[in-house]
Amino acid sequence: MGINRRNYLKTLGVALGTFSGGKALAVPASKKMDEVEFSGILFDSTLCAGCQNCESVCAEHYGFPVPEDYPEVGVTREPNEERRVAMNCFETSKGEMYMRTACNHCNSPACASACLTKAMVKTDEGPVIWREEKCMGCRSCMISCPFDIPKFEYHSANPKIQKCRMCFELLQEGQKPVCVENCPAEAMVFGKRRDLLEIAKARIYENPDQYYHKIYGEHEVGGTGVLYLSSVPFEEFGFRNDLGTVAYPEYNKTFLYSVPAVLILWPAFLLGLNNASIERNKKQ
Repeated sequence: MGINRRNYLKTLGVALGTFSGGKALAVPASKKMDEVEFSGILFDSTLCAGCQNCESVCAEHYGFPVPEDYPEVGVTREPNEERRVAMNCFETSKGEMYMRTACNHCNSPACASACLTKAMVKTDEGPVIWREEKCMGCRSCMISCPFDIPKFEYHSANPKIQKCRMCFELLQEGQKPVCVENCPAEAMVFGKRRDLLEIAKARIYENPDQYYHKIYGEHEVGGTGVLYLSSVPFEEFGFRNDLGTVAYPEYNKTFLYSVPAVLILWPAFLLGLNNASIERNKKQ
């Protein structure tokens, strides 16, 4: 019995089509970036009092343990599988200040680009969300995130990826994220990203001595949905300043065009042989 050429060529053809249309392997987009108006959050650390209300209401809304630890100078609390947002206290050049840590909802997220099943996806509304029914548990999103945000429930019998989703389900109902809605100091503003940038720039312009003249997230890794204002350089909060302004998925395009075709086609070739062999054995 000969090899089933139809199954073999079908598998190989998929790889050939993928390679010849290399751009299709980059992050898919339903709209051009300049045509999309994402929603986001502006966090102004000069207004934050470190009350942790954002942590508490997030935990209550999503059924996580209410935080029992509190921001202490020199102690960095990270988001984890039971905490989607963390508030920390830093000793800065202008005294003690508080800074929020959660998913930044990148405009072109590396986590979504790395996800083979599209379980992690950038929504048209702006939030980057994880969809359990599509996840195969590879954790590529964790490795690819430049901000080290997605967390895996290692100790769960039914593990999930946990990260801030900007209360996506509430946004679809016309509501705001619970952290923004319940911030007593109004240190967070929710709205369209373009409007938030204008608000941030206006605050810096009107109070030049109060703010460090930079909006973190405006350009980092192609721009993020969560923007930050501060009175001190962001490095004093431990923010990375080596990320560049190019969205990480853009590097995939250069890689795809530089990889020899054999490296892409060889796995498909072997898979085709395997499928054909299985089909042959069934008929014997």
